[in-house]
Amino acid sequence: MYPGKYATTRADEPCFIMASSGEVVTYGEYEARTNRLAHLLRDQGLQRLDHYSIFMENNSRYLEMCGAGERSGLYYTCINSHLTTDELAYIVNNSDSRVFITSREKLPVVREVIDLCPAIERWLVVDLPGEEAPFEDYLSAVSAYPDTPIADEKQGSSMLYSSGTTGRPKGIVRQLADVGPDQALALMQFLLGQWRYREGQTYLSPAPLYHSAPQGAVGLTIRVGGTAIIMERFDPEEYLQLVERYHVTHSQLVPTMFNRMLKLPDEVKHRYDLSSLEAVVHAAAPCPVPVKEQMIEWWGPVIIEYYAATEAIGFTSCDSHEWLAHKGTVGQCKLGVLHILDDEFNEVPNGTPGTIGFEAPAGLTY
Repeated sequence: MYPGKYATTRADEPCFIMASSGEVVTYGEYEARTNRLAHLLRDQGLQRLDHYSIFMENNSRYLEMCGAGERSGLYYTCINSHLTTDELAYIVNNSDSRVFITSREKLPVVREVIDLCPAIERWLVVDLPGEEAPFEDYLSAVSAYPDTPIADEKQGSSMLYSSGTTGRPKGIVRQLADVGPDQALALMQFLLGQWRYREGQTYLSPAPLYHSAPQGAVGLTIRVGGTAIIMERFDPEEYLQLVERYHVTHSQLVPTMFNRMLKLPDEVKHRYDLSSLEAVVHAAAPCPVPVKEQMIEWWGPVIIEYYAATEAIGFTSCDSHEWLAHKGTVGQCKLGVLHILDDEFNEVPNGTPGTIGFEAPAGLTY
């Protein structure tokens, strides 16, 4: 989420655009926004490797809240905006968050967790409807701070939580070097090549920004000086409209979204010009072979599939040509060491079904 040189070289160009409202935030505006919040967090006493949380729907303030952490050496935890009170409180407390940022839309849930989260020092709310302790209006709070960088900028990162399929969700900590924010994480550099990103691209984001994949995809788009189109929520025809309107070059979806678009009437599916698409990535769930076949036939060989996890301990991928040659594959292992294991976690012979296991690299902690 760090704009780097583009804050100057593309100051008047769109950093991101909100799909439904059409609100445009330029690189210059994004730079100023992230700086103000970084100053507030420092003024609150948060130093390198400290934590804060974000609990919101997709809106025009979400990205700056991530960008501020990435330029101040902090961990920020984006929390699923559909969690219950107890689930929310657990993550806030477990992450050792000291500042909590939310929105007017989420206040009904947040009001119920205040007493459950005694370590939170400040509760900031985007578009707070009126005075209500202990909440502060976010814009009023940050407007008091400079729009220039803090003096001690450091590399920061998200600290997202696992899905909790085996017990409580676990915070995934990536080790941060004591370097400036212009030094991207090694994982981000790897994904640039895998997802075929390039300078000045236009990325369409149809998913909730609290997920790791949209986080990485939008963040990388900003780091290469592109424009991200942020959908507040996914709608299949609106997605196609946005591709045509903004000449979208890159995107990332899940198979359910493919399926919903394929169910559109033919006259709707073929109404929009999708020829600008260069790389469309999908993951997160198995994609049925017939669905993938239809998508490649419709959009051409621009679809890239990968298999991975928020922990980023392994990564497999395949492009459309590789998939057509081995339908159903999720590709070859490109990152990490992969094993196929039996129920006792012993490696099985080639060609034998089993459970996929990635070796955890040094430095991964929960």
